[in-house]
Amino acid sequence: MSQTQMMKGILDGCLLAIIEGKECYGYEMAERLSEYGFGTISEGTIYPLLMRMQREGLVTSVRKDSIAGPKRKYYSLTNEGYQVLDEFLIRWKQLEKSVNAVIKKEIKE
Repeated sequence: MSQTQMMKGILDGCLLAIIEGKECYGYEMAERLSEYGFGTISEGTIYPLLMRMQREGLVTSVRKDSIAGPKRKYYSLTNEGYQVLDEFLIRWKQLEKSVNAVIKKEIKE
């Protein structure tokens, strides 16, 4: 399985976590993912995810003026977005625990 395939299910949760508590725009999210070690994830990957999450009612957006150029679309979580983030974090912790258990067991053998 490629890293890209693994990332598909994880990016939504990571984007929700980045947006949590702070409005963000797409390019800023791409930069933050890169800073966290995800490599280069383009805005072309992020914006379709954000549009889908907006259709699903997980995020809202508002256009705001920018000092650096044209208006930017800032995203924030809805109540449902916070709930989905909480569910993602629970599932992630369970998955992380399971994967670590397998890896540790295999290393010992």
